[in-house]
Amino acid sequence: MTAHTGPHPTRRLILQGAASVALIGLGNLPFAPVRAAANDKYPEEVFKLKNEADAIKALYGKTAEPSDKVRLDAPEIAENGGVVPISVTTTLDKVTSISLFVAENPNALAASYKIAEGTMPAVANRLKMAKTSNVTAIVEADGKLYSATKEVKVTVGGCGG
Repeated sequence: MTAHTGPHPTRRLILQGAASVALIGLGNLPFAPVRAAANDKYPEEVFKLKNEADAIKALYGKTAEPSDKVRLDAPEIAENGGVVPISVTTTLDKVTSISLFVAENPNALAASYKIAEGTMPAVANRLKMAKTSNVTAIVEADGKLYSATKEVKVTVGGCGG
């Protein structure tokens, strides 16, 4: 048998061509929301605050009102404070951010997300919790703040506990 060295494309050439076509196709997609989010200033100082009320005021400049339109899902008991699953969804319109605060953590602000226009307002994360504490979700929608709070009992601490 002899090896054929004709004009047949190799697997590598086929994959390179497919990748080129895929990249060309991405050229027409609008990436403006991604660029806009990347230009937002990271709230480094807010993440250092110890008190939840101070952190909320520093991040948003105002207080939130409790709302049944903000759904905070968290376990009642977290067996391991190092990985506490938390999710937040809302039926509010014009949501621009969602933030999570853990009152008894060394730093109150645990996570903060900018929500791009037209995006489903939902986030999920696994937070570290030092001990049993209230977890508060703040949703900014149409210039106003709404909140939901739930106590999570931690049996083994996640912040060095």
